Amino acid sequence: MELNKYSKTLTQDPTLPAAQAMLYGIGLTEEDLKKAQVGIVSTGYDGNTCNMHLNKLAEEVKTAVWSRDLVGLIFHTIGVSDGMSNGTEGMRYSLVSREVIADSIETVCGAQYYDGLIAVPGCDKNMPGALMAMARLNRPSIMVYGGTIAGGHWKGQQLNIISAFEALGQKMAGTITPEDFKGIIQNSCPGAGACGGMYTANTMASAIEAMGMSLPFSASNPALSKEKSAECIEAAKAIRLLLERDLKPRDIMTKKAFENAITVVMVLGGSTNAVLHLIAMAKCAGVSITQEDFQRISDKTPLIADLKPSGKYLMEDLHKIGGVPAVMKYLLKNGYLHGDCITVTGKTVKENLESIPDLDFTKQDIILPFEKAIKATGHLQILYGNLAAKGSVAKITGKEGDRFKGPARVFNGEFALVDGIQSGKVKPGDVVVIRYVGPKGAPGMPEMLKPTSAIMGVGLGKSVALITDGRFSGGSHGLLIGHITPEAYEGGVIALVEDNDLIEIDVQGHTINLLVDDATLSKRRAAWKTPPLNAKNGILWKYAKHVKTAADGCVTDED
Repeated sequence: MELNKYSKTLTQDPTLPAAQAMLYGIGLTEEDLKKAQVGIVSTGYDGNTCNMHLNKLAEEVKTAVWSRDLVGLIFHTIGVSDGMSNGTEGMRYSLVSREVIADSIETVCGAQYYDGLIAVPGCDKNMPGALMAMARLNRPSIMVYGGTIAGGHWKGQQLNIISAFEALGQKMAGTITPEDFKGIIQNSCPGAGACGGMYTANTMASAIEAMGMSLPFSASNPALSKEKSAECIEAAKAIRLLLERDLKPRDIMTKKAFENAITVVMVLGGSTNAVLHLIAMAKCAGVSITQEDFQRISDKTPLIADLKPSGKYLMEDLHKIGGVPAVMKYLLKNGYLHGDCITVTGKTVKENLESIPDLDFTKQDIILPFEKAIKATGHLQILYGNLAAKGSVAKITGKEGDRFKGPARVFNGEFALVDGIQSGKVKPGDVVVIRYVGPKGAPGMPEMLKPTSAIMGVGLGKSVALITDGRFSGGSHGLLIGHITPEAYEGGVIALVEDNDLIEIDVQGHTINLLVDDATLSKRRAAWKTPPLNAKNGILWKYAKHVKTAADGCVTDED
């Protein structure tokens, strides 16, 4: 089996002497030019705790790749810090960055003829972007997740990034001292690693591990641990095996593998963003995954993980009891997983889990047995109705209730809502509507983490519902319904809602409806006009012109 079936185009063709001259110029030898080349892409940069250590991990991967008689070559792609851009106009670039990451990785590997790919991502959009590129390229590939951050502490309180967001609401409500406000902010993020709860980064890392595209324990190995360094070495061993067997992403990213990923997202209480990202990843892999697959799996999959944001524990706590493999072992034994799916280890899911110790439910309460499930069915629910003719995604963990009816409190954008909270416009019993923040309307479909955190912080979390055509952070919790499609910018009914209109949400019935008669809606629609696009040039303008709906995963490369 020739391992250099792509790179030999540049290294062995005598009509390409300039390419070979450049390879000699970077220090390769004549013997090196006969070896397979592995591109190692890092999303590392200094400005974000999620990504600040990734270049170092990429160097560890590179050293290990060379030790396997392969040529390892590092390149870089972008990252956007969701935690830092949330609550600003900059958050519009977050989901857009997923496409840039996918496009840039595909571009480099396609142009440079790398035979294999190892991606080292950290923050939320890094991972789906990397997997989308892997699926498009379909060359032997593996992901090494940058790992989770350690928990912070202040006066005996365990902290994470959401603590800082919710401290703002506490400040608005006057329930926190200036000293504690500053103390929480200065201690929420103690060092490198992705946000510590079952937020989007850890959700996607868990899903990708369950899918078989990263090594067992990748999702839970802490960012600065010996285990994460060991994983870098094991990844090099794995990429050699994948090259030898010509085992490619589309061999691994099958329909059943995506179902495994969705199942793990459900039992762990993962982010609503998983719906967008897994649909997009599946499209790149030529697999049909829709919102209805999430509902189908949710209907039969209990929520059994007591993880933040709605629960007590962080990813580092899950790591201590066996990580995602321990959870998968329990799921497999109870018939919830496809054990015959092949993975980047060259083994099946079942084979990977054979030596994993069983969860001990007498010694931990992070993962509960099915008979004591937090919720009998999954927390992600797909709702339809006149407000969401093409669907919406609700995150219901069982603590919020599953029915809500109340007057609309309408805000054209999240900044208006934050002002509304401060002014007392939002009251218990309201259904808060944030619109014109969808894929085209924002553009970029930003997360509504600042508003949801402020609502929690001022004490309204249990008494209001929030609906939006935007997204929610994995750190958001409460009665939240996002991804409303069609979005307001495209004339969806959410654009026609007025203050004090009644909205009814029925999670059990999978419905979300505006209780306004058709004649009134017709008059409003006749008066409604498409607003000017909120971008005049650059990447946001291009994104708005090409992006598909949330129901389609917000992809930009479909016909």
